[in-house]
Amino acid sequence: MRIDLTGKTALVTGSTQGIGAAIAQGLADAGARVVVNGRTADRVDAAVADIRATGGDALGVAADVTTEEGAEQLLRELPDVDILVNNLGIFEAVPAREITDAQWRSFFEVNVLSAVRLIRAYLPGMTERGWGRALQIASDSAVVTPAEMIHYGVSKTALLAVTRGFAKDAAGTGVTVNSVIAGPTHTGGVEEFVYQLVDRSLPWDQAQREFMRVHRPQSLIQRLIEPSEIANMVVYLSSPLASATTGGALRVDGGYVDSILP
Repeated sequence: MRIDLTGKTALVTGSTQGIGAAIAQGLADAGARVVVNGRTADRVDAAVADIRATGGDALGVAADVTTEEGAEQLLRELPDVDILVNNLGIFEAVPAREITDAQWRSFFEVNVLSAVRLIRAYLPGMTERGWGRALQIASDSAVVTPAEMIHYGVSKTALLAVTRGFAKDAAGTGVTVNSVIAGPTHTGGVEEFVYQLVDRSLPWDQAQREFMRVHRPQSLIQRLIEPSEIANMVVYLSSPLASATTGGALRVDGGYVDSILP
């Protein structure tokens, strides 16, 4: 299977580190011109340099897309894309009864509304050209709500609905809209999250095993997923090879979700 995205421009939000950086690198490796996005210019520039060091075509736009002003700035600098990957998201562990209204609002603003804004902005150009990809990075928490972060789970469930709705809006245009359900993934932020739930004195390998045993026992691979494994699915869905897949929630969760999705 050969994936060639030459001539396509791809925007990946929150792509200065972790899953987003892996997705940006994967798209660049497939030939796409990748636009790295983050809030600070220094981190964006560093991520762009990493991609260029491997021979990839990359540029950066520093803008906070969780705000209307930041999204407008991004659109001024990048009015059209062929591939949109809404990767940006936040998570934290908070006891259910202690989640405040402000935290609920923040998670909706960052994890849901930022994606809606960009889909709404870029979808018309995609449909006019008769080709495009809009992808949202969701989570197993969308369908298996974790007790320690209900607000995060709800935001990711909403993202599945956003995806399905916009896929219907784009029906018959040649544009596909999908979500990727990512399982527990090995990133710097997740390492900190793991240590919120297990003994901080444990070495990382032992802490990871304890986290999976106690908090994610449903995982069939019994390990954290690597960001590149999420990126592989995104690159495929971004390609012409996935032209018949739309409105879907594709799982890269290590077998964590024990159900058949509708």
